[in-house]
Amino acid sequence: MLLLTPIPSLGVVAAMVVAPGPLGHGVFLAAKLWLLVFPTVWHLLVEKGRPSWSPPRRGGLPAGLLTGIAVAAVITASALAAGVRTLDASALRAAVAAMGLGTPAAYLAGAAAWTLANSLVEEYVWRWFVLKQLRALLPGALAVVGSAALFTAHHAVAMAAYLEPAQVALGSLAVLAAGACWSFLYLRYESIWPGWISHVIADLAVFVIGWHLLFASAHLYG
Repeated sequence: MLLLTPIPSLGVVAAMVVAPGPLGHGVFLAAKLWLLVFPTVWHLLVEKGRPSWSPPRRGGLPAGLLTGIAVAAVITASALAAGVRTLDASALRAAVAAMGLGTPAAYLAGAAAWTLANSLVEEYVWRWFVLKQLRALLPGALAVVGSAALFTAHHAVAMAAYLEPAQVALGSLAVLAAGACWSFLYLRYESIWPGWISHVIADLAVFVIGWHLLFASAHLYG
């Protein structure tokens, strides 16, 4: 886990703090590639495991749908409690523009990729791989909390780039709760797909809020 769990935070720091622009974006993409490749290599070559598409043999897809709606509601409520309607989003706009997502078309394309593909990678990394490693060390409940906490860390770093500390804390609590929910879904149904469905719905809420901050509130597209 030491070879994996710090990498997302390093990618976020490079892209949003240290070197916004092509260099930082390259480091961010390299971190994403490492997240994608390392767990598979470790599983196949070190643990001698077998490839699997993680089929939901025990069901769980309706549970994923319902929890996704619940998590999206928590995220939306947290954003409203954090004052998203009156938030000065200039730092966020600058960071997003530096990542090449500063126009409505680019933002929507990025949102689609993040919502569908990045959420799948995160379920594969944090629920399947990290949770599995933690379960070898900790009881189930502690493994769920540990996986959720590690999942929250790089999101907190990203939020800290453009939010006040109190807002970062509130947002981190929402991410922690979501991560714990998705970890529980993996333990319950032994598949990443229920958690992925839930994750997609939650990410949709995040990107709708982001659209409001970046474009609707600034009237950039009108």
